[in-house]
Amino acid sequence: MQGVLSGFAVIAVVIAVGYGIGRRGSLGEQGREVLTRLAFHVATPALLFTTLARADLSVVFSSRLLVTAISTAVAAGVFVAVGAARRWGVGRTTIGALCSGYVNAGNLGIPIASYVLGDASLVAPVLLFQQIVVTSVALTVLDLTGAGDKGPLWQRLLTPLRNPIAVGALSGVLVSAAGLRLPGPVREPLTLIGNMSVPAVLLAFGISLRGGAAPGRGRDAHLVRLSVALKSVGQPVAAWALAAGVFGLRGAPLLDVVVTSALPAAQNLFTYASRYGVGESLARESILLSTVLSVPVLVAVAALLG
Repeated sequence: MQGVLSGFAVIAVVIAVGYGIGRRGSLGEQGREVLTRLAFHVATPALLFTTLARADLSVVFSSRLLVTAISTAVAAGVFVAVGAARRWGVGRTTIGALCSGYVNAGNLGIPIASYVLGDASLVAPVLLFQQIVVTSVALTVLDLTGAGDKGPLWQRLLTPLRNPIAVGALSGVLVSAAGLRLPGPVREPLTLIGNMSVPAVLLAFGISLRGGAAPGRGRDAHLVRLSVALKSVGQPVAAWALAAGVFGLRGAPLLDVVVTSALPAAQNLFTYASRYGVGESLARESILLSTVLSVPVLVAVAALLG
């Protein structure tokens, strides 16, 4: 379980540093906003581009990716259905759906895949699916609902091509599909910039915890509880049922898909919520609670299927 514990320890330390920065006011009143904008507009697109530019796109056709896609759709779909019935609004429902099925495949998934599953590349299908499909769809919905009447139809339909996250991911896929190798003078500066993404997101998240309500007790408590239940229990159970019952996976492949599905909600979801000014407390509390709960869940999954 060293991989699970070490991955969480790294994240906890950086978030704690962000919390300390927020308590001291070291970055001023706009510190969190600056870090969020840096991650959204610059660092994360660079990270996605360099990561996906060297990815093996053959994973798109794997059964593991199908399990990930369907289990994500199940968890997010349940939240959307409840949100529509309860009239929680498109913005909050979109953020809640992301928190229900969008896993932390990057800064937590990679170390856990390395130490628990023995191969960091096993999270590549999840990264590809989330960044190319889930992120593009969700951010397009947020863009259109936030600015749907501020431009002509043709301009709104091109919204994904104006989003820096989507552009970075799609550009990386195109480079990989073309079989191109980035020259050093291009790759190295982008890698350096991309390396700021995870620390910026975690620090901004830590700053946001200063003065916040206790998780699960704020105005969005019922949304938080639903998203955390779906993320921590619903998605891994759905992944196990699909992998074992439908696709016939056993042994290591079964463990791989269930472990990746049991990862907590990704910290960059808080960046998206902050960027669009919707569901920030929902994202913050869902991420925090699902991260705490994922420790015993991942330990149990590894013990049962490992």
